[in-house]
Amino acid sequence: MSGVSGRGEGGHPVYLKMNQITEVQSPDVFLKDVAEVFCPDPALQNKCRSLKIKTIHETKETRFVEDTMEVIQKISQLDSKAQVSNLGEIDFIIDYLPPKPPRHLWQWTKAAAVCIIAFCGAAFAIMTFNNDVDVPALFKELYRLIMGYEPEGVTILELSYSAGLSLGILIFFNHFAKWQLTKDPTPLEVEMRTYEDEICRTLIQNKGRKEKEVDVT
Repeated sequence: MSGVSGRGEGGHPVYLKMNQITEVQSPDVFLKDVAEVFCPDPALQNKCRSLKIKTIHETKETRFVEDTMEVIQKISQLDSKAQVSNLGEIDFIIDYLPPKPPRHLWQWTKAAAVCIIAFCGAAFAIMTFNNDVDVPALFKELYRLIMGYEPEGVTILELSYSAGLSLGILIFFNHFAKWQLTKDPTPLEVEMRTYEDEICRTLIQNKGRKEKEVDVT
């Protein structure tokens, strides 16, 4: 997807690579904050990078959907002979997060709550699965078939199953504290990026809708 503006003889090409979404904390947003800029002319490149594309007047967290064509127009006004090529997004999102004083206690409280909810949910799912397929009875029958007598108390089957379940979760999620088996993103990171992409696409599509009625789709 590319846009070209300001074609003129003797002009310098300007290449833009717009990011899909960029988090900013300053109300003054410059082109260098939301895009990679390259130009053979260093002076023009610095001017483009320092070009202010938006001033945010909101005082709370807000997301803005912007049009790359407006950025190209601003560059053309900056230098009428600039030949602008967009190699990135046509529409991009500015995620404005105004600076706030650190609230470490609240952050740790939220993290602890999420951990407790995730732990209880996972434990409940595992227990319901074990009860549904009757894993204790299965282990008891396997033990009797192999050893020839009924088990008494906890056996090696339950211990190995518990250890294997924990190890399998760590290997699947490929993450424990700062330790990773491979450099590949974890399944949780993939899901979070997929969710973020869906949000960005929805915001951009909602901006393009011109209907005045409520969209129930």
